Amino acid sequence: TTLFRSKVLPSEVSEDPDRLARFEREAKALAKLTHPNILQIFEFGEDRGVTYAVTELLEGESLRERLQQGPLPWRKAVDVSASIADGLSAAHSEGIVHRDLKPDNVFLTADGRVKVLDFGLAKVAEGPVEHLETVTSPSPGTVAGTVLGTVGYMAPEQVRAEPADARSDIFALGCVLHEMLTGSSPFRRDTAAETTAAILRDDPPEVSLSKVELTPELNRIVTHCLEKNPRKR
Repeated sequence: TTLFRSKVLPSEVSEDPDRLARFEREAKALAKLTHPNILQIFEFGEDRGVTYAVTELLEGESLRERLQQGPLPWRKAVDVSASIADGLSAAHSEGIVHRDLKPDNVFLTADGRVKVLDFGLAKVAEGPVEHLETVTSPSPGTVAGTVLGTVGYMAPEQVRAEPADARSDIFALGCVLHEMLTGSSPFRRDTAAETTAAILRDDPPEVSLSKVELTPELNRIVTHCLEKNPRKR
């Protein structure tokens, strides 16, 4: 039996052209994708002024909720990261960049699956992925006047309001992997301004795991994802 979940925008949001456009982008992006690591959408549309999307129903918890209990065992962190990477790869192959990957947008199902959620900030390419343009928005949870995204997980090019592409998602994945391994985001500081400055300027702290022989290799992977220059990711 397939279980469904309906996502509906309240009237005050559906009447906001920017928020409505984001919702429609999410629905269209998801509708193009059928992948075990991406939330599946079955239908979207409008009924008597109500804009909605029908998606699969997931049972479990978000990665953010799981991380509130502390870091993940390294093997689990690697498995989750690999699943996220598989989902992102499928999206990138369709010219879709997530641009807001973070623990809140990763779901761990009760039966052990990993799902990437919320492509509401995704940009659907009309040409090569590397030519995608960034957009600006003061929406809640994003940085006003910058590319859509979340402080602490945006790549340097997003912070600078430069074009974002698949490599920007790789940077965010590096942040998420670091947080799963250590319990803390690599560039999180006391204020948004300090965090964005750290993304542009600071090297990520090394991952330190006791009694784990693969720590140097994990550090290499995280550091490679978090290169400031997208060409090096």
